Amino acid sequence: MNPVHEFYDSFRLSFTEARPRQRPQRRFKFFESRVSVWTLLPWLAFAGPSAWSAEQGWYPHEGGLLKYRVNIRFGEEPSDTLPPGWKFGRVSAVATDAAGEVYVFQRGAKADPIIVFDAKGKFLRSWGKGLFGNPHGLRIDADGHVWVTDNGDHQVMKFTRDGRLLLTLGKKRQPGTDAETFNRPTDIAFTRSGDFYVADGYGNSRVVKFSREGKYLSAWGKRGTGPGEFNTPHSIAVDSKGLVYVSDRENNRIQIFEADGKFVRQWNHLGATQSLFITPAEELWIITHRNNIENLTYDTLAGRIMRIHLASGRILGAMESPGHMIHVTPAGEIFIASLTGNVFRWYPGWLTQSAGSEEGLRPNNP
Repeated sequence: MNPVHEFYDSFRLSFTEARPRQRPQRRFKFFESRVSVWTLLPWLAFAGPSAWSAEQGWYPHEGGLLKYRVNIRFGEEPSDTLPPGWKFGRVSAVATDAAGEVYVFQRGAKADPIIVFDAKGKFLRSWGKGLFGNPHGLRIDADGHVWVTDNGDHQVMKFTRDGRLLLTLGKKRQPGTDAETFNRPTDIAFTRSGDFYVADGYGNSRVVKFSREGKYLSAWGKRGTGPGEFNTPHSIAVDSKGLVYVSDRENNRIQIFEADGKFVRQWNHLGATQSLFITPAEELWIITHRNNIENLTYDTLAGRIMRIHLASGRILGAMESPGHMIHVTPAGEIFIASLTGNVFRWYPGWLTQSAGSEEGLRPNNP
């Protein structure tokens, strides 16, 4: 038996036998709190580290471990096919289209902001040099158009797959709160009809709804902690019923709304969520952190990928990963855009033995 538990049980037994049996439940609760905090401390200090070590260890993953392998340098390993001299800066967003092509939105000066790869990481094309103040979110709609949010220049843009600009919302370098402006927008989500929502954002604390043609329809939210109020709406997603899920990151919660902005419920148990993604099969995937302070202190390094039951918010599985934005493919692969300057490609699988003497000579997870 663990020495701490053995001592605790024997001491508790002697105490309860020596005391009168009047109101035993209340006395037991009082004793439990006093023994656990004060009585054991001198004994544990005397017992030394061995007594404490039995109490320490790895905590289980929330909902169980998600068994995935990972390529930590997608687009750069096992073969680097980027143009000579190119290198990712901070990678803010990633998404795939219906053809399986992977779109990376990055902030570094040594490559174009939008870089496109095939499904295996081979460079295909790029664009966007000089177009953006600070790349943030990237999503692809049902028609294959590429949408980005620029939280430096306060704009939302729509492109073709090859980079031709089709639509710009917001006024360049002019923050605002009316129907024609944003203030550091963060993310975008689409309804089945093609209407879309913009999370707006770092400067504003609201959600803005547009028609599929880009006409302003409505907006809701203000800075605060109450229902329908936000402190950094960082990511947004829409399910098949039209419910709108908003990562209210600095308030450490996800808020859920009807299509018109009516508050439905909130989840407070998932931490400071960076990014939301709902699959066509109604699976919710998130990249999150324990709380907003830990997220900012570690600069997104101490993250968790979680699979969430959409109706209840129950955690179905988790695994560690740094990350800023998440995208899940129809094949079940998970792409993570990381501010470390990486794109992580997670795919189902699990190693059953170590690499032995060959470890470190080549990537273990191609």
